[in-house]
Amino acid sequence: MTATMAKGNRPETAARAPDESLPVEAPLLRGTPVQGWGSDRIAALLAQFDLPYVCINPGSSFRGLHDSLVNYLGNTAPKMMVCLHEEHAVAIAHGYAKACGKPLAVALHANVGLMHATMAIFNAWCDRLPMLVLGATGPVDAAKRRPFIDWIHTMRDQGAMLRSYVKWDDQPASVEAAEEALLRAMQLSLTAPAGPVYINLDAEVQESPCKPRSEPCDLGRYRPISAPTPDSAGLDQVLAMLAAAKRPAILMGRVTRDTQAWAARVALAEKLGAMVVTDLKVGAAFPTAHPLHVGPPGMNLTKAAKERLAEADLILSLDWVDLAGFASVVWPGKPCPAKVIQVSVDHHVHNGFSFDHMALPAVDLHIATTPEAFTPALVAKLPAAKQAYVATKRRPAKPEPKAELTLADIAYALDQANDGGPVSLTRVPLGWDGALMDFDHPLDQLGHSGGGGVGSGPGMAVGSALALRGSDHLPVGILGDGDTLMGVTAIWSAVHYDIPLLIVVANNRSYFNDEQHQERVARRRDRPVENKWIGQRIADPEPDIAAMARAQGAHATGPVRDREALLAAMKEAVAQVRAGKVAVVDVHIEAGYAGGGG
Repeated sequence: MTATMAKGNRPETAARAPDESLPVEAPLLRGTPVQGWGSDRIAALLAQFDLPYVCINPGSSFRGLHDSLVNYLGNTAPKMMVCLHEEHAVAIAHGYAKACGKPLAVALHANVGLMHATMAIFNAWCDRLPMLVLGATGPVDAAKRRPFIDWIHTMRDQGAMLRSYVKWDDQPASVEAAEEALLRAMQLSLTAPAGPVYINLDAEVQESPCKPRSEPCDLGRYRPISAPTPDSAGLDQVLAMLAAAKRPAILMGRVTRDTQAWAARVALAEKLGAMVVTDLKVGAAFPTAHPLHVGPPGMNLTKAAKERLAEADLILSLDWVDLAGFASVVWPGKPCPAKVIQVSVDHHVHNGFSFDHMALPAVDLHIATTPEAFTPALVAKLPAAKQAYVATKRRPAKPEPKAELTLADIAYALDQANDGGPVSLTRVPLGWDGALMDFDHPLDQLGHSGGGGVGSGPGMAVGSALALRGSDHLPVGILGDGDTLMGVTAIWSAVHYDIPLLIVVANNRSYFNDEQHQERVARRRDRPVENKWIGQRIADPEPDIAAMARAQGAHATGPVRDREALLAAMKEAVAQVRAGKVAVVDVHIEAGYAGGGG
């Protein structure tokens, strides 16, 4: 969090380096605005935070704050990003945090906007990513409510709708309390394990006159709480367990996009000579072409990976998602025979609302810190590796032709169109085979939805592309058709704010995951599996996804049904994105999952 203030308690926007990441949408300002309203003081504090944007779908409950963002701050730092749905606003902030680990602000209108946004907030909670969610409500003082609308848009305890899946929430009743709430919220959101926070701003607090704050907050005194440094006794225990192990394995789970942390994980694996497993549900954590990687990564473990890992006599978990589930899959029906070291602080956010923390794992040693704090500390105590492996990133091979296009065709065409350049997969569909593309950088793959909320893909793709703007990585979201159809209007925000992005729709014209579930049920009950498609297919008519994308202003092609057309469409789409545009390619593919998963 940073602070730069000018005379009159107004943030000095002119002195900041120009931010060309979005069009300014500069307001007309009359003179130098003076801090005189509750929402001005709230906006002034927001301007001190490192929040480049606030994603909004407009609403009257935060009209006071909206005015202050425009007419007091000048719509800069944070700039407003208009979204066409509250779920998209949150998903964009979620995608941004996935790519850079930093929060955006989101403003939600009253109870109804929050109701729209709750699924997307749950996704960010499950993904353990930071986000500042600003809510608003009609006057809590009933005597000050407007007839009708303020009554249905006011709640006694609005935070109760999401209290179980945010790190903290508050409904401050004064400007001073709102300032403290924002400071605490930002501190907690960024303290590991990170997560969304929610501050509900009473319309009366926003719209009441107030005295200017005498001086800006000293944000240096409200920093996020650092992860604890591993103590020497704990590290000695880890070293002793590793020394006794003959076949160690490292599970690399929730980690950051930091390149130094990536290098430390590679060094750790090489010094130990340990098998490494990664997971498509979270971002890339280790080079998948590395000889130590037991691959390919997937939403679930492959049969080959299970067989290799069953030989492990020590498991080092770096905040692996569902450690107990991993053990039950590798050693079904019996306790895990390997020694287990868990490195995680995730227990700090476990509660009784949902079981997104998964089953309770059996561990022999729990180091309560983050992988980023633990790994370099352990690496420093290990002898040098006997040999440093050199992982060579392999380009996707040209797949054998089939009657219909497949995800392998998409991977190959994308690589060819981008001439092997770096790609950041902001999302891959459930049917993705981790062997299709290698990852050798933490931005190569950003993980899935967090909470499994369908419709989040387009918004997350926009947010990740925003964070990646100006990087060497081409932002590409490979989305399912169902996911795209639920969130397609999120594309409008990318077009409106000139956020380069490529979305490839892997369109199997079905909610295919549920077809597989219906097939399993039918087989168990000895009923005809031929009926599994009923109530699942997205056909008759097939939605024109390319037309929907064009309606948002994107360059769009499709449906694409053959290889030649796919390669041509992909080349044109990549060229559009390289020119700063948004491109969508709707590709009709066969239904199916890698490894038969579902």
